[in-house]
Amino acid sequence: MKKTNNIYIYNDSFISLLCLIKKLFLIKEIPYDIKSTNYQRNLFDEIITLNINEDEDVINSINKNMGLKILNILYYIYLSENKNKELIIYYFIYYSLIYKNKIFYMHKISWINDALNIAKYVSRENHKIKGFLRFKELKSKALYAEISPTNNVLPILVKHFATRLKNEYWLIKDTKRNILAIYDKKEIYLVDAKDINLTLSDYSKNEKKTQDMWKSFYKTIGIESRKNERCRRNFMPKKYWKYIIEVSEEK
Repeated sequence: MKKTNNIYIYNDSFISLLCLIKKLFLIKEIPYDIKSTNYQRNLFDEIITLNINEDEDVINSINKNMGLKILNILYYIYLSENKNKELIIYYFIYYSLIYKNKIFYMHKISWINDALNIAKYVSRENHKIKGFLRFKELKSKALYAEISPTNNVLPILVKHFATRLKNEYWLIKDTKRNILAIYDKKEIYLVDAKDINLTLSDYSKNEKKTQDMWKSFYKTIGIESRKNERCRRNFMPKKYWKYIIEVSEEK
């Protein structure tokens, strides 16, 4: 393998990234960095765009040769906001080919340790939002919720609600990335949501009443003498409060 000073560009998708990495292994080159097409280039960057065939079969190939666990870790890293995620994915695949399943115990190698920690961080945030997400009823009777996660967890979050609420129409908007997930009781669609901003008039007549009842229930079951704000913030970080109905108005 030959190390280069080149920054390789991919087409801002998980499949495109994996196909580029596959190509780099074939031509036996270790990149200086890998960035998506929206990368802000510096004057002296040595940018290379390879002619690659973006084939979805690369997913099946990784699943077959490395296993579903490694494939999931790669995808979770890709969904993270880590600025070096592409290079971390490259090296995690590289070391996976060398160490196979032993890779999960090779924490002394920084690339591997970073990869496992990032994947764990994304997984934990996804798990937290499953509990914090609050749906509201629209006039159409569809359910709508907003989130603003640190990482791009919406693509994995929707799989949970497609199972949990499979007989409902629902929408989840990531306000940070302006992405809207739409579920029509059959399929999930991820679309651009820049122009979608709902107001109070878009919700059903019963929505305000339901929210008031839920807030009242939340306050009623709380025991004043056993309040522990530090503990609450550990389990329910303040960055999620904006969209949690029962605590959204707290300061």
